[in-house]
Amino acid sequence: MSGNPSDRQVHRTTADGRHELILDIERVLDLSTRQSVRAEFRFDPEAPWVVSVELAIQDGPRVLWRIGRDLLQQGLHSVSGLGSVQIWPSQSAGRATARMQLVSQDMAALFELPSLPLAEWLTHTYELVPAGDELSEIDWDAASADLLRKPQAHCD
Repeated sequence: MSGNPSDRQVHRTTADGRHELILDIERVLDLSTRQSVRAEFRFDPEAPWVVSVELAIQDGPRVLWRIGRDLLQQGLHSVSGLGSVQIWPSQSAGRATARMQLVSQDMAALFELPSLPLAEWLTHTYELVPAGDELSEIDWDAASADLLRKPQAHCD
């Protein structure tokens, strides 16, 4: 990722109705060493409180994280998140970026991503499902009945 407008970014809607943003981002290894990573952000209006983020190194492994949509949005403006996912605004080469730190049991990774395409894409997701409306489509009577229903024994 060079910081140039030619950085790869794709915003599309898939056949199953999910909305994607594909960005080339960087993993920050130390002060002068970075590794290119492809990040695929996916938003499903059927599960609007979460964004799936698949990270892939060319010819390498892929990893999937599920991150709260609100956490991503807040992290573009102020420090957001605790524990395994943290995001905060930053600057790199005179442009707005965000830093995202992901921590698992035995490792941590720090990524730098361009703020503008992520902010525009998140705005689009909030147009699809506004903040506060994430749970409005749930049939609470049916959900409550499912929770109160006596468990059924399963035989294999």
